[in-house]
Amino acid sequence: MAALPIVWWRLLITSLSLVFVVNWIRLKRELGMRQIYIYSGIGVIVGLHWLTFYGSIKLSNASVTLVCMATTSFFTAILEPKIIGRAFDRIELALGIFIIPGMAFIVSDLDPSMIWGVPVGLTSALLASLFSIWNKKYIGDGGVLRITFIELTAAFLFLSVLLPFFWEGSGWEYIRPSLVDAVFLIILGLLCTTLAFSLVLEALKQVSAYVSTLTINLEPVYGIFLAYLLLNDHKEVSGSFYLGACIILIAVLGYPLLQRYRKKKI
Repeated sequence: MAALPIVWWRLLITSLSLVFVVNWIRLKRELGMRQIYIYSGIGVIVGLHWLTFYGSIKLSNASVTLVCMATTSFFTAILEPKIIGRAFDRIELALGIFIIPGMAFIVSDLDPSMIWGVPVGLTSALLASLFSIWNKKYIGDGGVLRITFIELTAAFLFLSVLLPFFWEGSGWEYIRPSLVDAVFLIILGLLCTTLAFSLVLEALKQVSAYVSTLTINLEPVYGIFLAYLLLNDHKEVSGSFYLGACIILIAVLGYPLLQRYRKKKI
């Protein structure tokens, strides 16, 4: 399936799964329209993030996209202090800069036909950073399930408006999944979205957006491994790609070690 139908179905399934859990009739009275507008705006960013994520996979492959997503911590290190209003962390900035040569190795290795997957993947990482930071700023006492429902329903409505402008193929073939695709879309919507998104919001009550994106950045570790086994991505990349990926993963995994060392030193 194309990127847009995948995300559209994912958001529809997620929104429907929460209709019977969230008391959406009382949302306006309990949260106020200002908060609903804020969460809806964040939801649009989430929808665009997933759209560019799958778009990057279509333009390159899963491994390239996952490595691009590891730069989320770089964007967060720069943007979170400005948006949240906290001091810049030198370790976060240093590790963010350390990621740049890793990306250079990856780009130098790619087949020209896959190169456009990199800027689209980096855009997805930037959007992931933004929605994590804004969620951290406004999560308050909105309630995890209610926020999830508002954001992902807003994303679904936004993509529903876009859908007619990007319609491809004849009739409903563009959007209609096969039986196998439908099963995977249900898993994607319920397990990998409703549950996972709610857990991320719950985690943001306890940790910074940077730490949240850092743990999400472990995705390349198991994602590239699974892409190697299941999708044969290793046939499309060579040594420089894995060197760049290792540099990025060292930066991601090095953060908690450096933080622990700094605390012991203090």
